[in-house]
Amino acid sequence: MRQIFLDTETTGLYHAQGHRVIEIAAVEVVNRRLTKQHFHYYLNPDREIDQGAQEVHGISLEFLQDKPRFPDIAKELIEFIADAELIMHNAPFDVGFLNCEFGLMEHKPVEDVVAKVTDTLKIAKEMRPGQRNSLDALCRHFGIDNSRRTLHGALLDAELLADVYMAMTRGQDSLMIELDKPHKKIDDDFSPLIKQPMHIKHASQTEIEAHEAYLASLAKSGDCLWRTLETATTTEKQES
Repeated sequence: MRQIFLDTETTGLYHAQGHRVIEIAAVEVVNRRLTKQHFHYYLNPDREIDQGAQEVHGISLEFLQDKPRFPDIAKELIEFIADAELIMHNAPFDVGFLNCEFGLMEHKPVEDVVAKVTDTLKIAKEMRPGQRNSLDALCRHFGIDNSRRTLHGALLDAELLADVYMAMTRGQDSLMIELDKPHKKIDDDFSPLIKQPMHIKHASQTEIEAHEAYLASLAKSGDCLWRTLETATTTEKQES
């Protein structure tokens, strides 16, 4: 399955208050490797940007004046994410904003477009309970270079998220590799020995007499299981 790592930047924190998407980026991963396919647009929100949000991502309304609006890029976005696993950090935030934009177009929600939605923040919290699990914190934890991330940017964040996800799920990948390996038959380990001719060495008369003396000593101390089995075998042979 294709995996699409997606991130958005917005005019504010809450889509229910009328805030809009102003940047959207997604990168494609196939077989745990980034391909050269990506999706990236800045968008004109037709509304003001909260000061707090602008301090986070550094995108101004002036910069967005000549950019397309969400409906202009929606078809291309849908084609890019269709039937893929959509992976985001704090997925409810991004999905909420995307579904708000789709809703304004009377389009079906994201969940009906993609095969699966995965939240890396949820995975990180399960792996590292009680710790900071922001994208920056996870980059530090897994040794991923995020020095270019002076401000939040959707494209760079999507690429970093892909790296973080690969690091978080590296053990699962190793497990799948082991499961995919053909199982070697136990006999394969012994096949060189099995192919060798077998040499049978019979006990000498001295060894037989020593064995008999040992069994006699056991019999004096009580029942000797070996003697019992020997007698039973002899009886069966005589009766057959």
